[in-house]
Amino acid sequence: MSTDIEIASRAELKPIGEIAASIGLSYEDIVPHGHHAAKLPLGVLATGAEAVAAPGRLVLVTAMSPTPAGEGKTTTSIGLADAFGHLAREENWPAVEGKAPAVLALREPSLGPVFGMKGGAAGGGWAQVLPMEDINLHFTGDFAAIALANNLACTMLDNHMHFGNELDIDPRRITIRRVVDLNDRALRQIAIGLGGYNGGIPREDAFDIVVASEVMAIFCLATSLEDLKERLGRIVVARTRSKKAVTVDDLGAAGAMTALLRNALRPNLVQTIEHTPAFIHGGPFANIAHGCNSVLATAAARRFGQWAVTEAGFGADLGAEKFLDITMRAMDSWPDAAVVVATVRALKYHGGVPRADLELENLEALEAGLPNLRRHLSNLSEVFGVATVVSINRFPSDTDAEVDRLVELLAAEGIAAVPATHWADGGAGAVDLARAVVGAVEGGAAVTGGAAAGGAAAGASTGASAGAAGATESESNAPTSIAPAPNAPTPQYCYDLDESLEDKIEAIAVRTYGALGIEILAAVRKKLDMFTEEGFGGLPVCIAKTQYSFSTDAAQLGAPTGHTLTVRDVRLSAGAGFVVVICGEIMTMPGLPRNPAALKIDVDGDGRITGLF
Repeated sequence: MSTDIEIASRAELKPIGEIAASIGLSYEDIVPHGHHAAKLPLGVLATGAEAVAAPGRLVLVTAMSPTPAGEGKTTTSIGLADAFGHLAREENWPAVEGKAPAVLALREPSLGPVFGMKGGAAGGGWAQVLPMEDINLHFTGDFAAIALANNLACTMLDNHMHFGNELDIDPRRITIRRVVDLNDRALRQIAIGLGGYNGGIPREDAFDIVVASEVMAIFCLATSLEDLKERLGRIVVARTRSKKAVTVDDLGAAGAMTALLRNALRPNLVQTIEHTPAFIHGGPFANIAHGCNSVLATAAARRFGQWAVTEAGFGADLGAEKFLDITMRAMDSWPDAAVVVATVRALKYHGGVPRADLELENLEALEAGLPNLRRHLSNLSEVFGVATVVSINRFPSDTDAEVDRLVELLAAEGIAAVPATHWADGGAGAVDLARAVVGAVEGGAAVTGGAAAGGAAAGASTGASAGAAGATESESNAPTSIAPAPNAPTPQYCYDLDESLEDKIEAIAVRTYGALGIEILAAVRKKLDMFTEEGFGGLPVCIAKTQYSFSTDAAQLGAPTGHTLTVRDVRLSAGAGFVVVICGEIMTMPGLPRNPAALKIDVDGDGRITGLF
C-alpha cells in the first residue's frame, strides 16, 4: 500500500498559473512562490463586485469527538471539494465565469503535530493538497512571520522595561508570551533576563506554541492590513502596578508587527491531486484557540468557487462552535450546510473498545458509541440550525457489516449518512456525499430528514523564481464582510453577545457539552469582572479544553451529562476580539510523545523527503 507521501510524489501538478486561470485570474494577479504555490494579493480578492456580492455556497466540515489518531476531517474536506468537480461534470452544471465548481479553504499545518503524534495536515491517500511536503514543512513562511511578530512585541516590552519602564509595567503581570511552532514542554515555564544589568529584567516567563497565540488568532480574523494593524495594537501585553492594561499600541510596536505580516496576510493558493483550487492560510488549534483558517481564505473560496468547503478543528463542541460563534460573526456570514465526519473506529472507541482493538469488528460497541455522534449532530441542527449530513469516512479495517449497520441506524433517525471512500478513490469516492450536501442545502436530505445515501462510487482518480514581485493592487481593500448568498440561512448563535461572559460560558457548557453547569474559581471570576469593567464584556468566548470528550476529562467518552465545566483561567484577547476560557488541564504548549513522528522523517541525497504523513 502506497504511503501519502508516495502518492503525492507521483501526482502530476499543474503550474500555479493554470490553477489561477481556473478561477479567472491571470498570472499577473498572483504572487508565485515557486511553480506550484502562490500568494493572492488582497486587492485581487476585493475586485469583481458582482462576484463578491454573490459568493459560493459555504460548507463546513467538522467531526464527532476523535480518537487520538484523528478521523480524516481534512481528507474529507479535500475529497468533498474534488467530488463537487465530479458532480459538476456529471450533471453539467452551468459554468460561472471566474468560479470553479468548488474551492477549498484549509488551515496550514503546525510543525508541532507534524513532528509530534498526528503527522502532517495536508490530507491523505488520493485526497491531498499539493505540494504536501512544502505545505507541511514551512510552506510560504506564514507561521515564521507570525512568530516573529509576536516575539517582536515581547522583545519591545522587555526593552521598554530595561530602559526606565516609563509605562510602569508590573513584571509580575505580563500577559503576552513568546512562541515557537514546535511542541516543547521544557519551555512551559522559564526564567529570562538573567546575566546582570545588560541581561534585562529578571522574571518568569513561558512559551506557547504559535497556533495558540493571539497574533495567530488576529491573523485569521483580520480582513485587511488596516484591520490587522488595529487588532495588533489592541493586544494587552501586560498591566501596570495599578493594574491598568498596557497594549501593543502603548509600546509603539503595531506598525513593525504589521510590516512583518504584510506578505503573510495574503492567502496561499495551491491545488489538490485533482487540481481543485485550495486556499491554505492560518492555523489556530481548536482545543486551545478558535481552530479555523483565515477569514480571507474562506472569503477567497467563496469568491472563486460555486461551492466553498472549509473545516473547523475537531468536533462540533470545539471547532464548529467557534467557527459559528466567532468566525462567522467576524465575517457576518453563515454556512449553508455542515458535514460531520464519523468513523466506525471512533464510534467503537466511544463505545468502550480499547485503541488496540479498534480494527476488530464490533457491532455492539459501534451502536454504544452512537450517542457521541448524535450530540454533535444535535449541536449543529438544534443549537445552530445548520442543515447537516454525516460522512462515514471508510477505513480499510471497516467491515461492510459495520458500515451498513451505521447507515441503517442513522437512517432510522432520519439522518443522511453517506459512506465515502475519497482516501482510496479521490473525488469519485465522495460524489454521493457531495450530492447529499447539495440536497441538504436545497431542502432535501438533512440531519432532520431524508433517507441515507448509498455507497460511494469507486475508481481512483489520478491525477519560476519564488517570491516574485507580483501584483500591485492595494492591499487595504479586502472585504470586511461577505454578502449572503441568495436564500442564505439565518445565523443562530449559541449565545447573544449582550449576555455576561459567565452566561456565555455556561451557555456553551450546557447547550453543547451537556454539562449541568460551570464552576469558576474565585480568582478567575475577578478577572472576568475586570474584563467587563474595562469594556470587554460584550466579546465572544473561546473555550480551551480537551478534544477527546464533551467534558474536560479526556477519559469521559461517549456523551457524558451532568458534569461540571471548571474554569481554571481566562485570558483577554482584545485584539482577536474574544476571551479565552481555559478549562481542565489543557496545555498551550504541547509536548512530544515518547516516539515522535520526527523519528521517521528523513531526506535523501536528491532532496526527496521520506517518512512524512
